[in-house]
Amino acid sequence: MKCLFKWLFRLSFLLVVLVVALILGKDALLKAAVEQQIRSQTGMDVKIGRFSAGFFAPLVTIENFRLFNTAEFGGTPFLDIPELHVEYDRAALAERKLRVTLLRLNLAELHIVKSEAGHTNIVNLMQRAGLPRPRDLSRAADVEFAGIDVLNLSVGKVRLLDLKERQRSGERYLGLRDQVFRNVRSERDLLDVLYVIWQRSGEGFAGPMYAPARP
Repeated sequence: MKCLFKWLFRLSFLLVVLVVALILGKDALLKAAVEQQIRSQTGMDVKIGRFSAGFFAPLVTIENFRLFNTAEFGGTPFLDIPELHVEYDRAALAERKLRVTLLRLNLAELHIVKSEAGHTNIVNLMQRAGLPRPRDLSRAADVEFAGIDVLNLSVGKVRLLDLKERQRSGERYLGLRDQVFRNVRSERDLLDVLYVIWQRSGEGFAGPMYAPARP
C-alpha cells in the first residue's frame, strides 16, 4: 500500500508538472505557429514579441507585432503594432457567433508603399493572402459575426513611399489615442471608423488612391 501511494504521488506530481509546462509553453508554441502561418500566406517576414492566449479566460493578447514588406516594396516595416488585445464572448462562440466584447488596437506605424511597377503593398497583401471580406470570412468559418462591443483604437504614424516618384512620398503623425467606438456591428460601421482615421490624416494627404469609400 505504501508503495502504491508513492507511485500515485509521483504520477500526480508528473501530471502537475506537465500541466504547468503546457500552460507556460503553449503561448510560445502558438506564437511560432501564428508566425509560420502568416509567412506562408503573405510571403512577408513577421516578428511577434509576445503572444498570450487565455487558458481559462476568453482573451488573446499580441504584443510588439511587426510585419515587413517584401523586397519589391523595399523590405521596410509595413505594420508596427505594440498591442492587439481581444476579449470575446465564449457563450456566443459556442452558438457559432463571434462577438468581441473588447478590441484594443494600438497601431504605432503603417507604411504604405507603391512599387516601381505601380503596385501598392496593401493591395498586394490582400491578393496574395486571399483575404476575404468580413462576411465571407464568417461564412467560411461557419460563424456569424455578432459585432464588436467596444473598439479602443490608437494610431500613431502613417508613412507613404512611392518608389518611382519619391517626391510624392510623405508621412503624417495622427496621434489618435484611445479613440473609443462602440457597437461596431457591420462593414458599414467599420468603414465609418476608417473614414474617421482618414479625416484625421487630412483629406488629400494620401491621395484618392488610398482614400476609403465615404460612408
